[in-house]
Amino acid sequence: MSNITIGISDWKVCRPPDVLITYALGSCVGSCIFDSKAGVAGLSHIMLPDSSSLSGRDVNRMKFADTAIPDMVAEMVKMGADPRRLQAKIAGGALMFAARSEQFNIGERNVAAVKQALAKLKIPIIASDTGLNYGRTVYFYGADGKVVIKSTVKGVNVL
Repeated sequence: MSNITIGISDWKVCRPPDVLITYALGSCVGSCIFDSKAGVAGLSHIMLPDSSSLSGRDVNRMKFADTAIPDMVAEMVKMGADPRRLQAKIAGGALMFAARSEQFNIGERNVAAVKQALAKLKIPIIASDTGLNYGRTVYFYGADGKVVIKSTVKGVNVL
């Protein structure tokens, strides 16, 4: 078993018994997607909701919910995942600093964009730990879909 670290604006896929880990989700959202029958899991750490305003520029597709999630799912399918069996658990999307308006609540916008991207792919969200005002570290065990979320504010939460 090895631990695979996913950085900001990154995603990775694996097979059990590997563990996918992403640290310090603030307003960013971690999307844990898995097909337990095929033994394929993926974790994305998205930073922003939407890539459309940056069209034509050389951008990191892993940064945005609308591009990272479909790209990661496509890689999972190449590894044998069945799109009809995929399930998701999400975490993050916190309001880390006081927002002057809804427009500046990037965490809430990220959560909405992740939900939209997953709905477009018909992937159900079976558990979540999002919002509020604290950071999270996510440990995703693809073998059984267990997600362990650690934070200094709330301790340990298992999804």
